[in-house]
Amino acid sequence: MQDFGDILDNSVLLVAVIACLIAQASKLVVELIKNRKLDMRVLVTTGGMPSAHSALVTALATGIGQTAGWASTEFAIATIFAIIVMYDAAGVRQAAGKQARILNQMIDELFHENKEFNEDRLKELLGHTPFQVIVGSVLGVTISWLASPAY
Repeated sequence: MQDFGDILDNSVLLVAVIACLIAQASKLVVELIKNRKLDMRVLVTTGGMPSAHSALVTALATGIGQTAGWASTEFAIATIFAIIVMYDAAGVRQAAGKQARILNQMIDELFHENKEFNEDRLKELLGHTPFQVIVGSVLGVTISWLASPAY
């Protein structure tokens, strides 16, 4: 049980999770400004502005750099991990979202007259634009730097 307490005492992990939560919560503000409505679903969905995944992994890498050292193996691992996550968010998942949008459009057009086709629509907002990833990563680094006295 002590191991669980040690996890909760890990300030680098805590700051990374807080960065992720702040990014996810800020999607409410973006949604309110953009669409003039409060959609609570953005708190639990993927995609959107800013990238919470990017905020999480950049805060984690920055915190590790601040505590273990910028030349440490741990920082190198966290940085490579962050690059892969951000590339996936802006590349692979964004492409999958575009494919889902096209497939949904095809289903709408092909089965417009046949109301018996009732398959669930594919989720279209899966990934992020490069700008959303950059904003999320800047947010993560900033939160980690602001929390650096806690390390």
